[in-house]
Amino acid sequence: MVDKNYTMKNEFILTGFSDHPDMRTLLFTVFFVIYLITMVGNIGLLILISKERSLHTPMYIFLGDLALVDSCCACAITPKMLGNFFSEDKRISLYECMAQFYFLCTIETSDCFLLSAMAYDRYVAICSPLQYHTRISKKLCIQMTTGAFIAGNLHSMIHVGLQFRLTFCGPNHINHFYCDILPLYRLSCVDPYINELVLFVFAGSLQLFTIGTVLISYVYIVFTIFKMNSKEGRVKAFSTCASHFLSVSLFYGSIFFIYITPNLSEEGNKEIPAAILFTTVVPLLNPFIYSLRNKEVKSVLHKILMKNILKEV
Repeated sequence: MVDKNYTMKNEFILTGFSDHPDMRTLLFTVFFVIYLITMVGNIGLLILISKERSLHTPMYIFLGDLALVDSCCACAITPKMLGNFFSEDKRISLYECMAQFYFLCTIETSDCFLLSAMAYDRYVAICSPLQYHTRISKKLCIQMTTGAFIAGNLHSMIHVGLQFRLTFCGPNHINHFYCDILPLYRLSCVDPYINELVLFVFAGSLQLFTIGTVLISYVYIVFTIFKMNSKEGRVKAFSTCASHFLSVSLFYGSIFFIYITPNLSEEGNKEIPAAILFTTVVPLLNPFIYSLRNKEVKSVLHKILMKNILKEV
């Protein structure tokens, strides 16, 4: 039961990065530049894939969806964070908080399924190239991406719905740069055990399924690469897979560290570096890792640039 002497709270104060007021100009500049590059890179990639017919293949459809998800992630988190660097009023209402978490949870869950779908796509392309067009059709690609977004929405709705069983009557300072669900558990006047259990079960199951798909796909890919006769082909395939696996490791590692590790109710700053990784760094790197290292994308970019230069001449 909640003590009647307490005042119910319906807003919170985000205090992330407030421990370093002398660095706020530097931090603002860094995150603002990251935000601009992220948006330009991901939206540019999305436009490129949608306009160029030669890129209307399953692999690039997945890349386009990933670019859309990454740009949405940046929009859900960064503008509020940038505004708080120089704002005295760092308040966020309970409903704004729930909306921010809903969009972030939807985005990140969809991201997990998209990365696993992309890993499976690469597995078929490298391990069974002759069967690629029969096993990975555009119809299957659209079904997988639609399923990823539906799963993301359902997952976030479960946690947001359970969040409304909690009440907040004590301190309302959230030691984070966005409204995450774990700091709210710490502030709740109601025991969040059920919420934590559901989060652990659902987030853990989703991660086990998606990262299991990624790992199994890459294990088969590596074995196939070792069997290749061409040294140049092996080097090229390893280079591509290593880049992709780096991005996947950063993303899954940071999410696992935040949401699956024990002691969810423990106060501290340990989530902030990991949260920066999957909300700002990974969306920044993905367009470069997945696209600018791709010869076909670079060829299309070169063709477009040359066409525009000739027009100017």
